[in-house]
Amino acid sequence: MTKPADSPAGKGKTRPIDGQMFKKLAEAALTWLRTNQETVNALNVFPVPDGDTGTNMVLTMQSAYNEIEHSGERAIGKVAAALAHGALMGARGNSGVILSQLWRGFAHALADKDVLTASDLAQAFASARDTAYKGVVRPVEGTILTVARETAEAVAKALESTDDPLTLLEIAVQAADESVQRTPELLDVLKEAGVVDSGGKGLFFILEGMLRFAQGKPLDTAVTTVKPLAALNLDEAMQSVEPGQDFEVVVDFRPHQPLQLEKFYNDLEKMGTSIQIGEGDGIYRMHIHVPTEKRYEPIDYTMSLGTITKVHIENLLAQMDEINAGQQQAFKLQPVEPGQIAVVAVAPGPGIANVFASLGAAAIIEGGQTMNPSTQEILQAFENLPTDKIIILPNNKNIHMAAQAATEVTVKRAAVIPTRSVPQGLSAMLRLVPDGDFDQVVESMTAAIEDVETGEITTATRNAEIDGVKVQEGQIIVLHNNKLVHACDDLTDACMAFLEKAGASDYELITLFYGAELPAPEAHRIADRIRETYPDLEVEVQEGGQPHYHFIIALE
Repeated sequence: MTKPADSPAGKGKTRPIDGQMFKKLAEAALTWLRTNQETVNALNVFPVPDGDTGTNMVLTMQSAYNEIEHSGERAIGKVAAALAHGALMGARGNSGVILSQLWRGFAHALADKDVLTASDLAQAFASARDTAYKGVVRPVEGTILTVARETAEAVAKALESTDDPLTLLEIAVQAADESVQRTPELLDVLKEAGVVDSGGKGLFFILEGMLRFAQGKPLDTAVTTVKPLAALNLDEAMQSVEPGQDFEVVVDFRPHQPLQLEKFYNDLEKMGTSIQIGEGDGIYRMHIHVPTEKRYEPIDYTMSLGTITKVHIENLLAQMDEINAGQQQAFKLQPVEPGQIAVVAVAPGPGIANVFASLGAAAIIEGGQTMNPSTQEILQAFENLPTDKIIILPNNKNIHMAAQAATEVTVKRAAVIPTRSVPQGLSAMLRLVPDGDFDQVVESMTAAIEDVETGEITTATRNAEIDGVKVQEGQIIVLHNNKLVHACDDLTDACMAFLEKAGASDYELITLFYGAELPAPEAHRIADRIRETYPDLEVEVQEGGQPHYHFIIALE
């Protein structure tokens, strides 16, 4: 295929890769990653609704590219440094933070460089690998780290036989692909789930996007994926509504003939963005954002393919206004005096946010499963507080690294309590002493994590067998301290199974935070069942308002 003149391989020979060419390569990386975002999201080990690695990496790359989009800088070192800064501030989830560390190391090796040579590229890959490994307390092989390492090794070896950076990029893409395919051999949980590492796959798409641009290949032809209906996350699409996305259209339909997914997806791309496709029991669900003048096109098009069973259409601008209004704090945050300790807590729902506020939180960040806040969002939550003593409660294992990154870019004294769940965060809040010694309070709040058992009840998004537990898509599943322990077909039975496995008889208090989609009467009915079974256990019911999870349970 003929290379475009503005690609580094245009005009029949390799062109110098300066800052402006690097900007085009970064844009291509972002575009190709976004095209294959759902492919990465689908590589979720556990059958729970948190397959957001692709989304986190796309949002991180978008923030990185935004930093250089309008730059006219020619020196590649300066452009790479700006890209790395954007990635750091926009990093979301563990995958996004590691990606930002890769870019940080990459940029460090190119400092003071005007153009990129093959030797520079090899050093940049090596520096990216080293920086990412140093940024993880306990590096795990079979992850994006392994892909970065093996890619760097392959590039270093290839440097012996070529001085062409584009040839090295081609070798890097091949090495990354092969490394991703080997990840299940290095990590048993991947082999058990039958998937490759999602972060590693995302890194592969980033590198492949650059190469595809250099080779003149298209970047907008999606590798079409269809999710189970239970795994389709339409809330996620509301995180970033692009200009021109005036209406959200969701159509359920039963096709007359077997659906040609690639053509279906490509036809939808001509109408709008934020396309998601789900399937279950022969019913397909199509989600798309479109401009006002095209709001009926997806419906008419889908009707030509099959029988429509349900249509939902909503004004996105009005919906976003409602979301923003709902995010206005309806609770009273703890006022902070200079010199006091301020706590910043991440909360997945308004009810849980209200509890954190009542316990003395100075700032609340909306976030949790499928909605991981960025480094910058965490930083902004406390930068303007009138104190230099900050404690952050991430309350989710996939937010911890972004919280830690925020502490590294602030001049304030900040610490992260490694809370992996809402109950752990609430337990830590009970140890807060605003006027206490900072180190002692951090130590006490960290110790409080061990005082509570966490249960999470949700719906399985796919078939799986993890830790000996067989799960069917659509079943109710139980997580005990983030470990899958039970699957069944009834919500009450799931709650009782958690209590049995957690040894509820040895505890005094259980708090049930019910989710946004669970009616309050049903939550109280289940609470009454628990009281009958455990008469010595005090049972409290709180409206949590969290998405996806029927219950978040604290056992103390």
